[in-house]
Amino acid sequence: MPAPKRSAASDRSATRVAVIGAGKIGGILLEGFLEQKLLRAENLCASVRHPDRARELAARLPVSVGTDNRAAARRADVVLVAVKPQTVREVLEEIRPELGPGKLVISVAASVPLASLEKFVGPRVPVVRAMPNTPCLVRRGMIALARGAHATDAHLETAQTLFATVGRTIVVDEKLMDAVTGLSASGPAFIYVILESLAEGGVKVGLPRDVATLLAAQTALGAASVVLETGAHPALLKDAVTTPAGCTIDGLLELEEGRLRVTLIKAVVKAVKRAGELWLEP
Repeated sequence: MPAPKRSAASDRSATRVAVIGAGKIGGILLEGFLEQKLLRAENLCASVRHPDRARELAARLPVSVGTDNRAAARRADVVLVAVKPQTVREVLEEIRPELGPGKLVISVAASVPLASLEKFVGPRVPVVRAMPNTPCLVRRGMIALARGAHATDAHLETAQTLFATVGRTIVVDEKLMDAVTGLSASGPAFIYVILESLAEGGVKVGLPRDVATLLAAQTALGAASVVLETGAHPALLKDAVTTPAGCTIDGLLELEEGRLRVTLIKAVVKAVKRAGELWLEP
């Protein structure tokens, strides 16, 4: 009798993943893998720079955590590099002897291009570049992925499956990654300013601050959910809220007078420009 085929889920759970640089985003990803039961704890490991951080993380999560990057990379099928851009070359060149065509490297180092990553990891090593944002903390993140020259569809699928534990994924051409950084990675900060301002408006007209903040945040969440779930253009949804001679049109006129629309566009453009300036290969 032929051996039963293993399901895709069981195959995935057997994948060995090392997170190099388990700081904020690295820790979030480890938590996501475990919460979603995507990977078995014994197949996860992490490395950090400081022993105190290693002990803290190991006490909080049931995974092996150390300070030896090479040891972590050696035991992994997928090496997820979550270090700062200024240290990515040092780390990748350190673990390079443990890499090869049979291992997938995923980098979340902001602004570091695939060409540089592929040079640091060595010939024929598959690389995927990822740009997550901070809402991954509550599993509502947005993660853009771009594949390198040696990454296959299977490698890309692996990256999508891993990041789907903390949010939505989208695949883009690498030339768009700076634009992604300026919009979805910097975007939460812009949204927080808007939420803060809406709440301040509520306080101005008499609402308690906690009530105003709740109203603003839930309203933003609901509005975003309508866009995502219906696929309708935001302009059409805005028109649906705006009744003739109502209060919403007066508020919209104030926004237009204050150039909110133009200011937000310029904020994204500025952030994208800065993203393109961050990486100067050492």
